[in-house]
Amino acid sequence: MDFPALLAASVARVEAGLDRHLPAAGERPARLHAAMRYSLMGGGKRLRPVLLLAADDLSAAGPAKADPVPAAVAVECLHTYSLIHDDLPCMDDDDLRRGRPTVHKAYDEGTAVLAGDALLTHAFALLGNAYAEKPILATALVRELGEAAGSRHLIGGQMEDLLAEGKASATADELDFIHLNKTAAMLEASLVMGGLTGGLAEPHLTTLRTAGRQLGLAFQIIDDILDATADTATLGKTAGKDAKDGKTTYVKLHGLEASRRFANECTDRALAAIASLPGETGFLRTLATTMAKRGA
Repeated sequence: MDFPALLAASVARVEAGLDRHLPAAGERPARLHAAMRYSLMGGGKRLRPVLLLAADDLSAAGPAKADPVPAAVAVECLHTYSLIHDDLPCMDDDDLRRGRPTVHKAYDEGTAVLAGDALLTHAFALLGNAYAEKPILATALVRELGEAAGSRHLIGGQMEDLLAEGKASATADELDFIHLNKTAAMLEASLVMGGLTGGLAEPHLTTLRTAGRQLGLAFQIIDDILDATADTATLGKTAGKDAKDGKTTYVKLHGLEASRRFANECTDRALAAIASLPGETGFLRTLATTMAKRGA
């Protein structure tokens, strides 16, 4: 298996899908659509949509399968909306994202809020339109993404993250809640949505959910490690910001070595789940391993 070539091909599918399924930059109101494209087309790992495509590829072609690209685009739209809002002055107040000025710096704060809102709503409109001829699938995809992005998961994790800033008595339970919901829920949803477009059976969707939850937790722990150890050029965003802002992180609560151990344990559990899935799992296993090596 040529993993770099397969990864590049998956990213290219995502990039083409983003261009195809987004309003044109010049469409009225042009400033809004340009800001949406600025944030969405500015690079990034495309991890969530690639995970979705990888899960979809586990099943062979057949009548139960659907084109996974619109679902992958929807996931990336929603993820990018969350980044735009996270970077706002009232939230994390960051000037850099993916190595470029954040949207509120490149445009203005009001445009950034609206661009995030537009990407959020576009994600669900896209799912409804792209899978209109498969209403059961469309409903399942909307439900999965909506639950992952709502107050019990993504937004709830962000709220607890804000509440934990500067809190000297933050607990491991509070930290786990933040990580499992602010980050892991979306990776979990990405894999499950790929299983849905691929027509996988419910037991396999449950396994994908387990793998995504463990991968997501490992991913966020490694993000904490990198924020403490890498530089701004490597990260593409401001390094050391978690410590400066008094954020509760795995590194702050447990230290570097324990954090690395926790990340490895989560990755091992994710790999064990992936190994039990049907189809060719090599790409997905290698992707999970590559994610873990970021913090090595």
